[in-house]
Amino acid sequence: MRVGTFVLAAQFPGQGQGEALHRAVRTAEVADEAGLDSVWLAEHHFVPYGVCPSAVTLAALLLGRTRRIRVGTAVSVLPSVHPVGLGEQAALLHVTSGGRFTLGVGRGGPWVDLEVFGSGLPAYERDFPESLDLLLRWLSEPRVGAEGERFAFREVAVVPAPGELIGGPAAPEVVLACTSPKSVRLAAERGLPMLLGMHCGDEEKAEMVACWQRSAREAGHSPDEIARIGTGHVSAGVVQLADRGADAAEALLKAMPGWLKQGLDAHVTVDGRRRAMRDPVAYTELLCGLHPVGTPRLAADRLAATAERTGITRFALLAEGSGDLAATEENVRRLGADVLPLLV
Repeated sequence: MRVGTFVLAAQFPGQGQGEALHRAVRTAEVADEAGLDSVWLAEHHFVPYGVCPSAVTLAALLLGRTRRIRVGTAVSVLPSVHPVGLGEQAALLHVTSGGRFTLGVGRGGPWVDLEVFGSGLPAYERDFPESLDLLLRWLSEPRVGAEGERFAFREVAVVPAPGELIGGPAAPEVVLACTSPKSVRLAAERGLPMLLGMHCGDEEKAEMVACWQRSAREAGHSPDEIARIGTGHVSAGVVQLADRGADAAEALLKAMPGWLKQGLDAHVTVDGRRRAMRDPVAYTELLCGLHPVGTPRLAADRLAATAERTGITRFALLAEGSGDLAATEENVRRLGADVLPLLV
């Protein structure tokens, strides 16, 4: 079982953006020291829900600050960038980090980002598969050209080529954030593992894995390929540890609703469409019930139960839910020292 931490760089009420980013960096550094498998970095624009606007940039910093841990994006929002530009950055981090970088990509949402960056609503609603395919070609071929509906350019050399990594994998790992049957099928057809969100419970994640497996078979992937790729699926969640389970839940219920309300309320749709908002307290309570929030024993049991029900053995757990730097560092240390040994 591979357990990592999920870093949102969340700006809690009363905090500055620099404080949130400092906590994000420290979370990753402590995760490396604590023996966790990976750190996953979120990306958001113009909202305090998360104040990291470039997951690949923060990944570059953290790959330089650490020596062992894998660093991944969760996710780089593909409609907001050119896939070749993102591919070049991913290849650069792959080669210079010795293969420790994972590129997680996703479609994002219909946010005002699409207006600001000039990509427009079609990049979100129609063009995501074309962008993904161009990105995957860039990470696997020596020269790439395009003749698509959105991207068209003459053939150019891939520099740096991911295969220039000496003694390591020929390309960075790519995972796809999936929130719907359509994205699950896309991941399966392209032979990509899924990143499944923290709002989903075990039953829903198990259904998505089963859908992915069916779609992968229909796309012609062999049983061995399906089994191999499936080991890369990632389950996102929340972790909060305490000697008493009630104390862990209380720490999140004190801090997370204020952050969720402030952060989610700040999202603006590009076309003015209405969107349903989660009740912040109810959502926090849901997360406490779904994920490893409680004693180390309870946390280990919940992770094991998720792995048994879904087949997913790779986790990205949000540890900053208290909003406090010292408490977050201690939470990550306890995840490494008190929970990981129970999962062996």
